Amino acid sequence: MRTLRRAALLALLAALPFAASAAQPQGAESRDMALVGVHDLQGRGAYQPVIHQQNGRWIAYVGHHYGSARNALTGVQEDNGTSLIDVTDPAQPVLLHHIPGGPGGEAQMVRVCSGRELPRAPRDRTYLLRTLDHSAHELWDVTLPGPPRRVAVVADGLRGTHKNWWECDTGIAYLVSGVPGWRTSRMTQMFDLGDPRKPVHIRDFGLPGQEPGAAGGVPTGLHGPISTGPAGNRVYFGHGTSSGGIVQIVDRDKLLKGPKAPVRENLLAPQLGRYDLDASYGAHTAFPVLGMAVKGADGRTSKREFVVVTNEALSDGCGEAQQKVWILDVTEEAKPKVASTWAFDATRGNFCDRPGRIGAHSSNENFTDIYYRRILFIAHFNAGVRALDIRDPYQPKEIAWYVPASGGRTVTTNNVEVDDRGYIYIVDRHGLGMHVLQLTGAARQVANLR
Repeated sequence: MRTLRRAALLALLAALPFAASAAQPQGAESRDMALVGVHDLQGRGAYQPVIHQQNGRWIAYVGHHYGSARNALTGVQEDNGTSLIDVTDPAQPVLLHHIPGGPGGEAQMVRVCSGRELPRAPRDRTYLLRTLDHSAHELWDVTLPGPPRRVAVVADGLRGTHKNWWECDTGIAYLVSGVPGWRTSRMTQMFDLGDPRKPVHIRDFGLPGQEPGAAGGVPTGLHGPISTGPAGNRVYFGHGTSSGGIVQIVDRDKLLKGPKAPVRENLLAPQLGRYDLDASYGAHTAFPVLGMAVKGADGRTSKREFVVVTNEALSDGCGEAQQKVWILDVTEEAKPKVASTWAFDATRGNFCDRPGRIGAHSSNENFTDIYYRRILFIAHFNAGVRALDIRDPYQPKEIAWYVPASGGRTVTTNNVEVDDRGYIYIVDRHGLGMHVLQLTGAARQVANLR
């Protein structure tokens, strides 16, 4: 009897939300996902949120698109840059700082590491890696409660930047850059940022055909890398937006330690596998979902490796091939193959007739075991955020969603991330702010919530 009562109590606790849900704004649409809190980000268009725990607080670092707005903390009109939002209480997000961008504003990409993790940094400091104006990468000391302070320019004079990756335990950073002389505005620069005050360049890397002096066609530019670090020894590169998608699987150790001259044989040396998507689809995000227990046709369970590839829609309405989600089986790295795809049903809810882009954009990138191998969240522009149950990678299914109220604007859910508590953060490209969400109902039971 005691065991039954305990089981009933645990089931009841699991069904409770982990924060009181805020009143749902009129016009918001949802299923098994509820609003916890919202911050207007001073009306700044936003691209990437990263949530970092530091000194007992949870801070959302949000990279912004071009534009400017008045900063209520300073009373000054500031070019859009990076916002630091305290989300320790997710129902009451509080703006701590805004780090302005350059003239016109643009600092879309952010990554954050603690000095306790970085191998050669002061242990009591916290560092922000961000892009600036599509032409530079820089590092800031964002230790609280003091004001942010720039400590280094990692690279500048570039022809483009995009979504970076920073290994906090090693300090190795993979920076999407447009180095003059290369034939693309988006390839990779690798730096050792183990001591953020002293960046050390390791090498430049790209697809064969992108390197200086190459001839012929130029492969699609890089959108972003994701590394599994020394333990996994893989880096997954996603190239392209709405066309020409390429997923590249690379041996991390060979990438960092191999011959560095940017010639074809050196660029190919660390490559273990490559998958070219259909021409009408890009590879905005290539998120590895490894060690999945999958039951085969013979009934036996085995571990298999997957990469979830999210395309990016660029057009309003449903005029182009709808950008979607691909799950690649990369167990045989030299021979990646499609396990399944998932596309949002835009006719449900008349999303094709609503203003704004319709189609996928990006997935969350946090490896927290609350969601890893279970649920993936997809930013879906005018259709908000969609939650996919990926426990069966051959049959992903939508289990929850949230579409913010438009407030008279165009809903453009641009990016999504989760934190290690299980909260879901979405940011809007056109100024609707940052919404903090949580799963409810049946979808919540799929997560590994503590």
